[in-house]
Amino acid sequence: MAEVLALVEARLRTALGEPDARAAVTFLGTDRIEVLRFTEGEVVRYATLGMSGQPMADPTAMVADPLRGPRAELVLSVRAGAADTDKVLRALAVLAASPQVEGLVVAPGASLDVGEPLWPGAPFTSVLVAEPGGLVEDLELDEPLEPVRFLPLLPMTPNEAAWKRVHGAAALQERWLARGTDLRDPLRASVALD
Repeated sequence: MAEVLALVEARLRTALGEPDARAAVTFLGTDRIEVLRFTEGEVVRYATLGMSGQPMADPTAMVADPLRGPRAELVLSVRAGAADTDKVLRALAVLAASPQVEGLVVAPGASLDVGEPLWPGAPFTSVLVAEPGGLVEDLELDEPLEPVRFLPLLPMTPNEAAWKRVHGAAALQERWLARGTDLRDPLRASVALD
């Protein structure tokens, strides 16, 4: 696990630069999850480190395979200065621990909900997991290990999350794109869903 996480951190540094802060959270019965903060101009990026240490297991499997299965880390990008977004660290650690705690397989198109604002004053309690490969390229590992995918998180308002449940992730992303929604705005209002 330590070797995988060292490679993951190296990939994050290559793609995003040197982290300017890091925090660690450990939940009972789980591995340690770190959240690294990268600041580039007016954009702050938070990336988890620890989720990919073990593969995500199919919750219906009788025994979890210690080698095979999808691996991922989470990346959230927001504009700096408009809100106290550093408080998102615990929420991100909770989401990154969910495969170990709840047996979830986190994949593009999924909704993840923390049940409270992602940071103080945030209009978001959940995120949409987007497709990987844009900001941070997948990290190939030696066989039989699957690659580590860096999954972008897009904050959703409760109305957007409800609309996504009915219409799907692709429809919500199309709506955001059509309306020119600034998904990095930490205080943005819900997109028009009429």
